[in-house]
Amino acid sequence: MSALERHEAASHAIPGREVRDLGHAVLLYDQRDYEPFWNRLQAVRWPEDRMGFDRRMVETLALFASLGRAPHVWPSPVHGSPHDLVARLLAEGFHDVGGGHVMVLVDEAACGPVVAAEVPPGVTVEPVRTSSAMPDVDADAMAGILVEAFGTLPDRRQELAADLRRSLGDARISLSLVRIDGEPAACAKATTFDGFTYVSSVGTREAFRGRGLAALATRQAVAEGRGRTPATVYLGVFSGNAAALRVYDRLGFASVGESPDLLLD
Repeated sequence: MSALERHEAASHAIPGREVRDLGHAVLLYDQRDYEPFWNRLQAVRWPEDRMGFDRRMVETLALFASLGRAPHVWPSPVHGSPHDLVARLLAEGFHDVGGGHVMVLVDEAACGPVVAAEVPPGVTVEPVRTSSAMPDVDADAMAGILVEAFGTLPDRRQELAADLRRSLGDARISLSLVRIDGEPAACAKATTFDGFTYVSSVGTREAFRGRGLAALATRQAVAEGRGRTPATVYLGVFSGNAAALRVYDRLGFASVGESPDLLLD
């Protein structure tokens, strides 16, 4: 679990963010963006004893203050320490802004490559590559899907597109785009290295939901990534997103556990 948590932080860092291994935790830091999602502490392994815990807390608050970021902690759904880490952070004034499940692929046959015969008429499932005729257009289309799918503020679209464009040239990253009659409809991203594949940026525009497009995009991205090297596949799902949990259950994923997302502001 510790390796998985560190892999996730490193995956998010690829477009130009920083990962700091503090020994007792991993810090993801974005010098340009104040968004808490990109500035957080995870893989937290702090002392059980009160004095040791309090020392780590003071160090962490000082670290976030030096970076000009709000203190933000993603506790592990399992293996975090101390055993009551969440309760202690809540007592320090942190609040849950909406956590999620970590899910690991346990049935590989359910998440196999997309077969042409199963793709409905008018639907295309495409890998997005640097050799694409219009990679900027593809990245912008994917950013538009994610803004609509996750209710992200429209002014974040350019930043999302820039991140995706920076990802195009990285061999560790696989992007997939699903279109219906040429219209961008769904997308997914898979980041593969060090024995893990992290699936993220999976979304479907509202008008195209209920057609299984997110599953097609996910399978395409996973197949592209794992075609280069065998890996353990995992992803995160926001708490309460029952529809996404059902999709990933059908794709052979199982929840490792659920944890909150704790922010101090």
